[in-house]
Amino acid sequence: MTALVYGLYVIAFALFIYGLMGLAGPRTAVRGNLVAAAGMAVAVAATLISIRETGNWILIIAGLVVGIVLGIPPARRVKVTAMPQLVALFNGLGGGTVALIAFAEFLESDGFSHTGDSATPVLAIIIASVFATIIGALSFWGSVVAFLKLQEILPGRSISLGAVQQPMNLVLLLVAIAAGVGVGIGSATGGAPLWWFVIVLAAASVLGLTVVLPIGGADMPVVISLLNALTGLSAAAAGLALNNVAMIVAGMIVGASGTILTNLMAKAMNRSIPAIVAGGFGASSAGGPAGALASERGPVKATSAADAAIQLAYANQVIVVPGYGLAVAQAQHAVKDLAKMLEARGVEVKYAIHPVAGRMPGHMNVLLAEADVSYDAMKEMDDINDEFARTDVTIVIGANDVTNPAARNDPGSPIHGMPILNVDQSKSVIVLKRSMSSGFAGIDNPLFSAPFTSLLFGDAKASVASISEELKAL
Repeated sequence: MTALVYGLYVIAFALFIYGLMGLAGPRTAVRGNLVAAAGMAVAVAATLISIRETGNWILIIAGLVVGIVLGIPPARRVKVTAMPQLVALFNGLGGGTVALIAFAEFLESDGFSHTGDSATPVLAIIIASVFATIIGALSFWGSVVAFLKLQEILPGRSISLGAVQQPMNLVLLLVAIAAGVGVGIGSATGGAPLWWFVIVLAAASVLGLTVVLPIGGADMPVVISLLNALTGLSAAAAGLALNNVAMIVAGMIVGASGTILTNLMAKAMNRSIPAIVAGGFGASSAGGPAGALASERGPVKATSAADAAIQLAYANQVIVVPGYGLAVAQAQHAVKDLAKMLEARGVEVKYAIHPVAGRMPGHMNVLLAEADVSYDAMKEMDDINDEFARTDVTIVIGANDVTNPAARNDPGSPIHGMPILNVDQSKSVIVLKRSMSSGFAGIDNPLFSAPFTSLLFGDAKASVASISEELKAL
């Protein structure tokens, strides 16, 4: 039977890797998700077979039912707008589960005073369990804060204690590690007291809160990716403690892929991961630097749907820059309809996708794909940036921060050095906005007051539909 279990695990791992490869492009992403899900089903089946004699089947079945009931409805009903929040929440639940598994292993082994698997050294179980607890709890509470910020229950700006923030984080980390050492010493002398492990869990939980609260909203996509990587590493550590091969391999895959993605996103923002974790980006409030910039901004030029339609009708090339505003307004279908009308007039329409546009990687790709926008029309930043100088009209829909020329021109800007879309090189720019409020980073955008920029105020979906109606009349 052991050979069967390990054979199923090998099949599951192959499906995990093949599914992950499918996530490399939007054309194969859906298939990749389905393949990876099939791999997880195989891994669960293998685990159930391996514990067929020792498992409490009533609890196992109850857990599966509860998970299905709680997991499927929100996944099916959630709007694409709220997908980043759902990802953050589901990732946090994974980290919290790992921490509870490690805690349960501690209780099961009477404070690690003995283990049911004599082939696994007790010290290895202790180290793996303490590591899983620290990282899992940190990931859970950090993901909860990320969810609350993305859902705008908490302010998206930095919430910091100032100069004492980083020293306090360091103290919490040292307390968690010291308590973990106490668990190890106690286990070597006949079983660690429960309160040592409780201190590990509590310190790591508070650390998860204090690490993510000071991080500004503009960095949240990177934070979600980093927390996802940490959850994977904690799952791998828990797998070592439980001697579960599936958890080890799956956790390492998630940890490695999440780390690579986090690094790529940090580079896309020209920021180091330690700088992001230290917080501060997007920390300004309405009365801070962002507000001062707004007061110095020049006058903006409003436009109408009729004027915008005329500009678009006589253009040779139009680039659409989607951002979170497009997601909020659910304007992707209206944008697709407008693009079809322009293409019927011989206008070439492309879509410029910034790596961190929206609230998570691939957010804009998913939205546009939902409206059947061709994958060939979606261009990554490096592929589209040279096109802006040859573009007659660029339409910006809610992409405040990733089009901000201050990142290139203002050394004093918090986003200086961050690669942006070269929208300001277009001959004409039309920005669709509800109001003059700043983006998620809380930073004013001088693009809005540029002489070649006009603003069309209102709901993005309604504004695009109005432009389409005016275009029909031309």
